[in-house]
Amino acid sequence: MRLEAESSPAAPARLILRIAIVVALSATCGCDDGGSGPSSQAGDPTPSSTTDPRDSAEAPRPDGWFVDAGGSSGVDFVLRTRLDDRPMLPEIVAGGGAAADFDGDGRLDLYLVQGTGEGGNRVYRNLGDFRFEDSTDAGEASDSGRFGMGAATGDFDGDGDPDLYVSNLGRDTLLRNDGGFRFVDVTDAAGLGDEGLSASATFFDADGDGDLDLFVTRYVDWSAEGELDCRQPSGKPDYCAPSQYDRPTSDLLYRNDGDGTFTDISIESGIAGSMGTGLGVSFLDADADGRMDLFVANDGMPDHLWLNRGDLRFEEVAVRTGCDRDISGAAKAGMGVAIEDVDDDGDWDMLVCNLGGETDSLHINEGGRFVDGTTRAGLGAATRRFTRFGLGLIDFDRDGWLDLFAANGRVGVGNRINDPSDPYAEPDLLLRGDRKGRYRQVEEPGVDLEIPRTSRGAVFADFDDDGGVDIVVIDREARARLLRNEVPDAGNWLILDVRDAGGSPAIGATVAVELDGRTIRRMVRTDGSYLTARDPRVHVGIGDLQRVPRVVVRWPDGAERVLEDERGGRILRLDHPESTS
Repeated sequence: MRLEAESSPAAPARLILRIAIVVALSATCGCDDGGSGPSSQAGDPTPSSTTDPRDSAEAPRPDGWFVDAGGSSGVDFVLRTRLDDRPMLPEIVAGGGAAADFDGDGRLDLYLVQGTGEGGNRVYRNLGDFRFEDSTDAGEASDSGRFGMGAATGDFDGDGDPDLYVSNLGRDTLLRNDGGFRFVDVTDAAGLGDEGLSASATFFDADGDGDLDLFVTRYVDWSAEGELDCRQPSGKPDYCAPSQYDRPTSDLLYRNDGDGTFTDISIESGIAGSMGTGLGVSFLDADADGRMDLFVANDGMPDHLWLNRGDLRFEEVAVRTGCDRDISGAAKAGMGVAIEDVDDDGDWDMLVCNLGGETDSLHINEGGRFVDGTTRAGLGAATRRFTRFGLGLIDFDRDGWLDLFAANGRVGVGNRINDPSDPYAEPDLLLRGDRKGRYRQVEEPGVDLEIPRTSRGAVFADFDDDGGVDIVVIDREARARLLRNEVPDAGNWLILDVRDAGGSPAIGATVAVELDGRTIRRMVRTDGSYLTARDPRVHVGIGDLQRVPRVVVRWPDGAERVLEDERGGRILRLDHPESTS
């Protein structure tokens, strides 16, 4: 997040914070699923088609791919970030949230993380048809009195429902889901609660013991007392780049002890051995050894790839494997992360979005080493114009090929001020992918994407269960946008709801969907993007096909299930062979 403006540190002025913020800062330093398409277990005989998915090299010109349903949705959340009368670093990078079925009714609910605004974080119950109801009052979901950054979801206690980890400036919070939208703050009892400036987090099984461990990125070693005075070329105050603080920090790894508690193993695991300015994170099996590794996007520093060597030991190998920086040798300002098999070769590739003036970085996995595929994919000129945060590789038009969405907004004014009321505002970016692995800008993405805003987190989820992945974009000092997927002439689809033995989303399970002549691979995950948690279900676009020839599901413990000739246009729940739910 290096700033576009020229900034120079000076002696910090006396801070005048709001009373509530002073207090906060001082404390720091199988059954069926519902939906519009029928959902079922495997095995429903109907005629099939062998028509290939669409192969258009040009971006379509629809009336719009997305429409903002926020005004009528019942979601009235506005992200407030101002800590002081002058810019302070956490303000410009906040804005997270999560999608999960918190109440077990089959519909994805929404959790949005507040900065300094009244009322704290909010949880919204999904009533169906893009209508939501604020259900925050039950329990301690609001995590009020803190400056919130992001959220991660995962069933850490194995009771069958998703819990929440909220990253904050100051003490992070673990919220146990006790059902009925009642969340209980169990941070202290669980042995968590880091007091730094945390960013993205992910629940994943680091040691293969069947429960979810926790990784948390930390941005910089920041305090209100040590804030710098940085300026635009005009002399007006602006946000400082992390490099000007010269205070990178290490990330955190917590082992799940299986009894409701965690142990900080950052030092013994090796994670604390490398410093960085972490903002985005995703897990993956980078070297195909069956263990979950971690990729961390650092802001203005080389990115990290942590290879899991077993026994909860990690080795940082980004330089050696070619994914620490781009092909020019420059370390970029990494924010959001997306992990997918973009070239259908069976291994996991990585996309990192960066600052305006820098391109995205597409790291193509070639047997555990990475090559820069950014230019070849057409992501050079298309992404360079914006500062990107929330990021997703999603098949929005359901043609079988991944598209790209980025939520944009500058972090420094520089010499470009398009809107004096919000000098950091930029339009979002939507690119359509084709079968050749190239991305082209969608010329008419929808008016709600073309209006400049200062956008941060992007939550990807099919909230209305119609097969189209929707987006919630968290904008600074503005109402959250609920972008409903209305892609014209979209293809057919299949959603795979893969569960573990306890009935929770099977984090780390892989799905291989075999179509005519190719195999689409996905992993069950909730992490990625920026400060957010996504729909845990696997969404696959199948174009003009009516049936899917073959689906292979592999759970992290080695269990496998093979389905053949499955009908599309539905949500298919796949329980673990030893399921107790």
